[in-house]
Amino acid sequence: MAKACHQCEKKCGKHAGGVSPDVLKKLEEGFAKLQGSDAKSLLKKYLTRSIFDRLKNKRTTFGSTLLDCIQSGVENLDSGIGIYAPDAEAYDVFAELFDPVIEDYHIGFTKTSKHPQSDWGNVNSLVNVDPTGDFVVSTRVRCGRSLQGYPFNPCLTEDQYKEMEKSVSSALTGLKGQFEGKFYPLTGMNKQDQQQLIDDHFLFKEGDRFLQAANACRFWPTGRGIFHNSSKTFLVWCNEEDHLRIISMQMGGDLGEVYRRLVEGVSEIEKSLKFSRSDRLGYLTFCPTNLGTTIRASVHIKVPKLAKNYAGLEEVAGKYNLQVRGTHGEHSAAEDGVYDISNKRRMGLTEYEAVKEMQDGILEIIKVESSM
Repeated sequence: MAKACHQCEKKCGKHAGGVSPDVLKKLEEGFAKLQGSDAKSLLKKYLTRSIFDRLKNKRTTFGSTLLDCIQSGVENLDSGIGIYAPDAEAYDVFAELFDPVIEDYHIGFTKTSKHPQSDWGNVNSLVNVDPTGDFVVSTRVRCGRSLQGYPFNPCLTEDQYKEMEKSVSSALTGLKGQFEGKFYPLTGMNKQDQQQLIDDHFLFKEGDRFLQAANACRFWPTGRGIFHNSSKTFLVWCNEEDHLRIISMQMGGDLGEVYRRLVEGVSEIEKSLKFSRSDRLGYLTFCPTNLGTTIRASVHIKVPKLAKNYAGLEEVAGKYNLQVRGTHGEHSAAEDGVYDISNKRRMGLTEYEAVKEMQDGILEIIKVESSM
């Protein structure tokens, strides 16, 4: 498929001009391939011929085309979503496609909806969902952030990657207290650090085929890095999928403690870095599934009885808008009856409401498992 926006004749800035014949040809081929497939993605569901024709000649001021948005879903026909935003402006320029995908995934967030202001709520009201330790293996809450003034990965230049890593590293290594830790750049990482990060399951690697096809892995490993605090309960990924993935996690089911750490950590980082936010869509990220609060609160949970009745597990999860994945997340299987269960909705509700919804769903799943 086509390479990203800045690989055309311009230097990744604002410029005039239509979409090249080569890109239009690849768009037509991609559209035909998608429509002729049995793909179940939201991209296929909403990219009608009329919408395709209206969007195929458009481009953002960064030069991103419809091809940049859909190339991952066309190459990977097993995608669930199949569409990415190469820059924040794409959500407006290609709104005819993004809006219905967002509405479908985020359960009723329409093109006239407006995401509420950020609200972390009463951080002390969330609980330990499994105080006896019988069900929940580990708990994690993360959010994504994009740095103001930069496009998303497909449109970043090598120099911009380096700039971002420098400013992110500086902000993170300045953290104190429970957040004090070390930033590990992927470029030039020594074998000992690399092995330790692999052993801790912290190291992210190049090669995710969905991101590769979306052109999000250019100049690898330039500009990428990992930060974690000394207790390994607070982690930040720099330039993996989003500019930043901020993660709070620990063993066991104390969701309240995990959430409080994330809230405090994000507020500390915000003192040094400015993040991109839209009045309508909330925090802006590369994948439309992660807009709004960008919050994904999850547990690894052992439910061997419900595992034998997967439809029953899905039914309970669905009542609370939860997503059930395999042990290692999306596109993986469950091992030993352990599932990764998280909130699905990230838009049209506050950060607190998203995590509370997940908490209530997990409590119900434990209740059902215990009664079987």
